[in-house]
Amino acid sequence: MSSFTEKALSDKLATLTNTQQSIQTMSLWLIHHRKHAKKIVTVWYTLLVKAKPSRKLGFIYLANDVVQNSKKKGPDFNKEFAGVMPTAFGHVYDTTSDEKTYAALQKVLKVWQDRNVFDKDVLKKIEQENNEGEELPEPDVAEDDADTPPQQDVGQESKREQEDEESAPAKKPKLEDLQRILHEEEEELQQIEDMPDPDEMAQVLRDLEHSASSDASVREKIANLPPEVQDVSMLEKIKDRDDAERLSSVVNEAVSMLSDYNSRLSSEMTQREELMKMLTSYKIGQQHHLRTSLKKLEEYKDRLTRVTTVRKELKSHIQNLPDLSLLPDVTGGLAPLPSAGDLFSIDV
Repeated sequence: MSSFTEKALSDKLATLTNTQQSIQTMSLWLIHHRKHAKKIVTVWYTLLVKAKPSRKLGFIYLANDVVQNSKKKGPDFNKEFAGVMPTAFGHVYDTTSDEKTYAALQKVLKVWQDRNVFDKDVLKKIEQENNEGEELPEPDVAEDDADTPPQQDVGQESKREQEDEESAPAKKPKLEDLQRILHEEEEELQQIEDMPDPDEMAQVLRDLEHSASSDASVREKIANLPPEVQDVSMLEKIKDRDDAERLSSVVNEAVSMLSDYNSRLSSEMTQREELMKMLTSYKIGQQHHLRTSLKKLEEYKDRLTRVTTVRKELKSHIQNLPDLSLLPDVTGGLAPLPSAGDLFSIDV
């Protein structure tokens, strides 16, 4: 791995993204240079404050990965991050305007609480920072970074900060809202993972075509059962033992038929409930694929627009090139070039 310098650290953090590969690669590099933990956390905190709101979550993910994976090699990072994490975490929470970012922060905090990543008093301070939104102290800036940036950069940064302030929500979402978002995301992901195969659903639908509720012959038999089977008052019409045995036989057949039909109906209800779950999961999965496809469509539309623009510019450039057919006719050949002797001969 490359040697540690503050500039190298700043350059690497400047290219940090929220992807797992970027965070893990950066985490391994930081853990390798753990003897510089104090300087690393100072620079991390400084750049976190300067970063755009959309990039701040990646810094939290990086700190989480470093702290958890460096435990076996020493408490250096845990100690240093514990000192700044309540304020840093609260800063990210206060400057974001995205509900998914709020939910992601809540998920990270829950992991820290469940795994005791930080001491209880540190976790309590993080919760208090999120609830109270205390003012963020000025970060420590290295001497090399103390110079005022160019005027153009200052204006652009101020403009971005103003846009971020205008887009920020008036209130933070409640804890119940964050938990609801997390639950909905986890449920949607689970349903996408469990999305059934279309052939399997088609087979279930074919099976339901021959279900109990569509068995007209059995329903007709049930409807044509003699009234003695359903009405107790009809028992008074029994005159002798033969009538009783005859009625008993009919009742037993009706009970057997109804029991079997009820069992089939119960099985059909279970099958229909399973089909409903499959259809719901399949619908969510298709909606997810639709959103992904629409994003890709917009991306390719953008690429098409850029390619079309380049083609128009190229066509315009070609049209502005000189017409070779208008040049003088040189079919007979050009006059021979003068020789070196002609050029440098000296008349005496």
